Amino acid sequence: MCDAEQNMQGSVSGRQRRPERIKVWDPIVRTFHWALVGFFTFSFFTGGEWKSAHILSGYTIGSLVAIRVLWGLFGSEHARFVNFVRNPVTVIGFLADTARLRAKRYIGHNPAGGAMVIALLLIISGIVTTGYMMTTDAYWGVEWVEDTHQTLVYSTLGLIVFHVVGVVLASVEHRENLVHAMITGWKRRS
Repeated sequence: MCDAEQNMQGSVSGRQRRPERIKVWDPIVRTFHWALVGFFTFSFFTGGEWKSAHILSGYTIGSLVAIRVLWGLFGSEHARFVNFVRNPVTVIGFLADTARLRAKRYIGHNPAGGAMVIALLLIISGIVTTGYMMTTDAYWGVEWVEDTHQTLVYSTLGLIVFHVVGVVLASVEHRENLVHAMITGWKRRS
């Protein structure tokens, strides 16, 4: 069998050829993602029970968000906001295509994923800000600050559900394990 026939059949010596892979998520993006998952979970469960640990976790989350924003401006190709933040019309069109299981595959964040990154960074920044405010003399015990903090936390839980559903749907639609990609950093090229 000639090389052209082997390539057409996708096998060499009876073995499947591995699809070409590309490094997409750098260590900073992956570390940020999984650290945020862990610290947000920790903060959620320690809010009313373990105040000092909750506050320290909040400062850590704030630091993570600051690093991610800087990395979104100056980081690697797929980490930069300019490469994945799209206008609302594009995001809505992508979601419509996703509902019909016809969405285009992206190497980095797809338009909905990009919108989710921005939404989560903004809402978590609000949680950190109101959490900090609650530790100051000026805002300690102020009801609207506490209510806003709690509302943002539960709104974030809703966004997390949408995020996980989107990851599962995209993984199924494009036959690609996106969770694995966020652990290893690697995705298939096409």
